[in-house]
Amino acid sequence: MSMKTTMETKLKNAFQPQRLEVVDESHLHAGHHHEESGHHVTYDGTGETHFRIRIVSGKFEGMSRIERHRSVNELLADELKAGVHALAIEPAAPGEKTRW
Repeated sequence: MSMKTTMETKLKNAFQPQRLEVVDESHLHAGHHHEESGHHVTYDGTGETHFRIRIVSGKFEGMSRIERHRSVNELLADELKAGVHALAIEPAAPGEKTRW
């Protein structure tokens, strides 16, 4: 199962979203560098390393932006340990304005 599919399944099960979009943006980061375990790493744009998560869920009602981000990051902790380098998270409760 792909990393994207795994994340979609976990997000659907945990948040029962009204809207969900998991976008693999790894190709946008080709040539970017970062430090990993004391080594310089350059992304080649392949693989599933960078994602954007757009999610609308009633579970976010009454939560601060930080709490929403934290809840998604905690849910996807295993994926972050397994090679996902970056998550751009755009959470919203039903009825809140989104940019997408």
